Amino acid sequence: MSIAFYKSTRTFHLFNDKISYIMTVLPNRHMGQLYFGKRIHQKEDYSYLLETAPRPMTSYLFENDRSFSLEHTRQEYGVYGSSDYRQPAVEILQENGSRICDFQYEGYQIHPGKPRLAGLPATYTEAPEEAETLTLILKDPLTGVRLHLLYTIFAKEAVITRSACFFHEGNETVHLTRAMSLCMDLPDDRYDMIQFSGAWAKERHAKVRRLEMGIQSVGSLRGHSSHEHNPFVILKRPNTDEFQGEAVGFSLVYSGNFLAQAEVDTHGTTRMLLGIHPDWFDWKLTPGASFQTPEAVMVYTGNGLNDLSQTLHRLYRSRLARGYWRDRTRPILLNNWEATYFDFTEDRLVEIAAKAKECGVELFVLDDGWFGARRNDRAGLGDWVAAPSLLPEGITGIAEKVTALGLKFGLWFEPEMVNKDSDLYRAHPDWILQTPDRAVSHGRFQYVLDFSRPEVVDCIYEMMAKILSHAKVSYVKWDMNRSISECWSAALPADQQGEVFHRYILGVYDLYERLTSAFPEVLFESCASGGARFDPGMLYYAPQAWTSDDTDAIERLKIQYGSSYGYPVVSMGSHVSMCPNHQLNRNTPLHTRANVAYFGTFGYELDLNRLTPEEQEEVKKQIRFMKDHRELIQFGDFYRLLSPFENNETAWMVVSPDRRQALVGWYRILNTVNDRFTRLSLTGLNPDLCYKNSADGQLYYGDELMNAGLVTSDSSAGEPVPGMEISCDFDSRLYLLETE
Repeated sequence: MSIAFYKSTRTFHLFNDKISYIMTVLPNRHMGQLYFGKRIHQKEDYSYLLETAPRPMTSYLFENDRSFSLEHTRQEYGVYGSSDYRQPAVEILQENGSRICDFQYEGYQIHPGKPRLAGLPATYTEAPEEAETLTLILKDPLTGVRLHLLYTIFAKEAVITRSACFFHEGNETVHLTRAMSLCMDLPDDRYDMIQFSGAWAKERHAKVRRLEMGIQSVGSLRGHSSHEHNPFVILKRPNTDEFQGEAVGFSLVYSGNFLAQAEVDTHGTTRMLLGIHPDWFDWKLTPGASFQTPEAVMVYTGNGLNDLSQTLHRLYRSRLARGYWRDRTRPILLNNWEATYFDFTEDRLVEIAAKAKECGVELFVLDDGWFGARRNDRAGLGDWVAAPSLLPEGITGIAEKVTALGLKFGLWFEPEMVNKDSDLYRAHPDWILQTPDRAVSHGRFQYVLDFSRPEVVDCIYEMMAKILSHAKVSYVKWDMNRSISECWSAALPADQQGEVFHRYILGVYDLYERLTSAFPEVLFESCASGGARFDPGMLYYAPQAWTSDDTDAIERLKIQYGSSYGYPVVSMGSHVSMCPNHQLNRNTPLHTRANVAYFGTFGYELDLNRLTPEEQEEVKKQIRFMKDHRELIQFGDFYRLLSPFENNETAWMVVSPDRRQALVGWYRILNTVNDRFTRLSLTGLNPDLCYKNSADGQLYYGDELMNAGLVTSDSSAGEPVPGMEISCDFDSRLYLLETE
């Protein structure tokens, strides 16, 4: 790993064993992009990659020179209006009304390791030799705004992280109306874009489309990263698949409004922008003030999409997630929500917890409804005090009863929201986000607290910390069940209302930081009505997230498969729930519900007392299996094999780092009759090792399983006969492969 600067050509080359990233100072002293991709040899001069030519209807920067135009030059942080007409990375509104910027190169700094981003989540290093960071220093001479572009290259991964920081050293107040974390100009447009989109209960479905001239983008203006689109996209070559080919992933470590945009110009180059969505963003920069953008992560692969995903998995698992739970397998939990909803008593909870303990569960979680006047979703939010009518001895009492059973105890909060029917709202009606003299929208009968105000965050912290300090709480499920509407803060003047969305997310991060610091051994799981804030920013504070409110195993195939492109298995909250399923009314075999949920944190979302004795025995076996293999599942290398977006069958597998153990999950949506014989080609195994297959007890070499394939044919592929295992709709199997 190294960052080289060649003074003679004013060229920077960031490289490790896998990738090269090359840029240069342009004739107008802006920064130009030359190359990003597979590692190439180091040399001083790559100027041939900066091509110029006179073109009709092109604007040029230098008098009597028709060779250099920003419109046809690939840049590191593009600006609009000075011969470049593409969407820019930065825009600054000045007192005279102009938005033209001219960020000229002044110098650079190279540091070992990686600096922290104040107030923001970001990847990190634990030793200086893990990464190296380049800071490019640029300045707009007219406004006096200095720009630091940060680039970190990791030693062992095909990863570069980027962000931008603005320092106002001028004399006039300006407004930053666009500040992207990343601008990446690629030399051609031969890419398919994969986005991860959906809605509540069908999050992060992989959508693929060919780039065309014009703008293709996804984003969110909902105040959070959203169910609808994820702050992660992939540009892949058309022939790239899971196992071969070139692709670049772009991931934003941020939980608020975002934009991920690919603009293809009419000369076939592609500009990728990633960062805070510029709509409704306006940050006032007074002299002496600064602004730091969130971090963007770029991942390159020449070896297919599984390789790209595994790079992100390793990075996010070990250098984004932090703290006590980062490297620990996660406890198997039971959550009472789908078992009881709001209809519970303390005795009922203890009864459910006792059966959970009997079956092998390790953590019991009390969900919504335990506080204030919360008997339905119309009241109580904001009053984080246990209801005496439900819990006579408060959270301390129920936690003591649960822990006395030999279980850990977890608790649900929704700290960012308030009901109007609450003591908190009655005391502080101005603490919600609402626009003066306008109607105020609600979602789930609740309103969004103004987390851009420190006093609001302080109040919620004190209530939560009081409970966590006095009760034996080992886990917190942090929910967020509505998007932001009528975004306006009573605490800010008119010319700073464009800051509220971002300040809100900074307030959320601040509360997370304070709670995780004060209670470092509490496991936090983020939730936003399921997967509406499943993003890298949350993983920095909460190492796992409730992947979706949809607990149906068949729907979860697509949700978890799509999520796996950017997020590690250990980050995905996944539970076995009751049938018929509460979202789809679908009946799915208990073994399939578990076989899907294994590939995540694993738990149950039901009352085990309501299962038959035979089902309870099956649950006990499931829990024993997960305890035996969760290290492999949660920290192994995950591979996608068959996509649910394209097939009636889905398959994935996870392989231990030493390649001596693997677990294959195979799933079929609808049953077939008199079907063909089938085999599944595996990957990631050691070709020279012999693996015992748990399904048939036979031994197979790794090269057999990867080339000849794993037999997945139904025993009843022809005519079912008595005593033969019968397949069904929504069927599944696990194949455990272990070397002897």
